[in-house]
Amino acid sequence: MATDPTKMKFATKAIHAGVAPDPSTGAIMTPVFQTSTYVQEKVGAHKGFEYSRTGNPTRQALEQNIAALENGTYGLCFGSGMAATDAVIKLLSPGDEVVSTSDLYGGTYRLYTKIFAKYGIKFHFVGMESPEKVAEYINEHTKLIWVESPTNPMLNIIDIAGMAALARQHNCLLAVDNTFATPYLQNPLDLGADMVMHSVTKYLGGHSDVVMGALVCNDQALAEKLYFIQNSSGAVCGPMDSFLVLRGIKTLHLRMQRHCENGRAIAGFLQDHPAVNRVYWPGIASHPNHELAKTQMRDFGGMMSFTLKEDNLEAAMQVVERVKIFSLAESLGGVESLIGHPASMTHASIPKAEREKTGVVDSLIRLSVGVEDAGDLIADLAQALG
Repeated sequence: MATDPTKMKFATKAIHAGVAPDPSTGAIMTPVFQTSTYVQEKVGAHKGFEYSRTGNPTRQALEQNIAALENGTYGLCFGSGMAATDAVIKLLSPGDEVVSTSDLYGGTYRLYTKIFAKYGIKFHFVGMESPEKVAEYINEHTKLIWVESPTNPMLNIIDIAGMAALARQHNCLLAVDNTFATPYLQNPLDLGADMVMHSVTKYLGGHSDVVMGALVCNDQALAEKLYFIQNSSGAVCGPMDSFLVLRGIKTLHLRMQRHCENGRAIAGFLQDHPAVNRVYWPGIASHPNHELAKTQMRDFGGMMSFTLKEDNLEAAMQVVERVKIFSLAESLGGVESLIGHPASMTHASIPKAEREKTGVVDSLIRLSVGVEDAGDLIADLAQALG
């Protein structure tokens, strides 16, 4: 039996929650159960598994591990973060409404507007500076509030506890995309959220070799609805990917400490650079949500964005193409540092006028600060900024 995760500190949970030595061999690592089906002694008599879309021992260990990290009871893993988000929206029906942050991942915006909107679900994209502003968009049809915090790519911090109180007041669900913060820095369920979503691809996997998503919740009835969607729609992850993420999570606390340290050093460097106009990182005292971030986060992470004083596309392209250690690529959260141009990469699916309202202008550059030597990363940015 695995040790009770509720009695473990985070670093211990990352390594031990949901996993135990293999009873047949004593293997300390969770086996990869690379099987599609399971033999039954007779109809209905099995060892807890029937078919790997419905359940797989390797995936189950990961689901229990991620749930424990989020101080949750029920965990579900999917083939991608978008598949996890898709499952949340499938809780709704035609005529229902969703209030979402306006500063959000472009793929989420695309899923909402290009897929689910045509099935009669209405989406409102709102700046979530305060619960009072969000309340203006809630009515009897509102069934879900969707939050990212920190947001992608502007690193806004949204008051999760305030949004949870608003959701309870109006009898709707609150889902929080916790990808940027990870459970190491923030636990939305503890702040009153109903569901937490992760693009496991990012920090939880941590090594840029897996695509996966996850949901965590505490309510049994909600979990049963999500399990039904997971099994019926079938967008599950495979056992090998589950194994890789279990391995990645074992160093999550160590990696996040370094991401935060490097993030602080690079944010300070960028603030002082003459070519940089503004830095978006919640650990900076001048960040408009810095005080809120201190109340709901334990540190400030390795994600940041910045704009150039030379406010045009050409200047941004020169910077992202000059780097030597940072890699120009989509995604984030791996051990290696990445640089990206949101307006033409991760957020290109959002119309230009809409993305510029949230601050995603042509000179905005996003960094996923890795765990390399901070001095090398700063030197790379210095030469790229010219």
